[in-house]
Amino acid sequence: MGSVSLKDRLKQGLFLLDGAMGTELIARGIQPGTCNDYLNVESPDLVFDIHCAYLRAGSDAVLTNTFGANKYALARHGLAENVEKINKAGAQIARRAAGEQKYVLGDIGPSGNFLQPLGDLQPKQLRAAYAEQANGLLAGGVDGFIIETMTALDEAEIAIEAIRSVSQLAVLVSFSFNHTGSDFKTMMGVDVESAISKAVSLEVDAVGFNCGTASLDAYIKLAHRYVSATEALEKQRVTSHESRIAIFAEPNAGKPELTDNKPVYKVSPDDFAAAAEKIHSAGVSIIGGCCGTGPKHIAAVSKKLRK
Repeated sequence: MGSVSLKDRLKQGLFLLDGAMGTELIARGIQPGTCNDYLNVESPDLVFDIHCAYLRAGSDAVLTNTFGANKYALARHGLAENVEKINKAGAQIARRAAGEQKYVLGDIGPSGNFLQPLGDLQPKQLRAAYAEQANGLLAGGVDGFIIETMTALDEAEIAIEAIRSVSQLAVLVSFSFNHTGSDFKTMMGVDVESAISKAVSLEVDAVGFNCGTASLDAYIKLAHRYVSATEALEKQRVTSHESRIAIFAEPNAGKPELTDNKPVYKVSPDDFAAAAEKIHSAGVSIIGGCCGTGPKHIAAVSKKLRK
């Protein structure tokens, strides 16, 4: 909780998020397939130490360890009844690490289910699930919310609406794109312009991209595409009070390579920071990392962008 609200801080220039949580948990011995979110209850000190490592590296904000802590994702681990406990604990751990000088973003990921008519999930059900998660994060003391790795417009819209139904804190939303030829599309076929247009119409505080299957060079191209799309959209907005659309980026540490049937990210902190500098120069003010990134990557970004 910095000296100004998160909404205002996001408008003040460079803002560094943290890197991956899952990568760091695995590095500390957590086995793949574990319910990482439940570690907020089982191993809070482990999660706390990861948050602290990112803050020491230069992060202005940490994301709660709650990416998969909605009712539907937790049900796959038999933990659907623990939504509030897990989210509140995750927010409290992050708040303890961030103190009063840094910010905490409540992390919300996809449900993993398909909405009707592709699947059986009803919008009303999903909205209630996201509101339940947001309430747990609020109870733990977050400064705002970040909705990540979205691939479908309808699910992203429901997540935003659910948060807005319980809070007026800052909301950031990002989509996960695959690089196909010369274009970028989500798994559900959403293009960059449609993703940005939908998010902006719902009055989020920042729109971005994270994860996906791109190289660092492709992430740089995607950043330019985001900036061009937002500039075009801004020209269509006619009311004078509308502020510039903030953009954020959380790239993976490049494309993973299979080693002993396990994905390994080999992009060095310095190479990641060089790409982050180009993304920042393109007009992206909020930068963090996704899969494969760790505190060393964020420290390298902080050093390069704040030199």
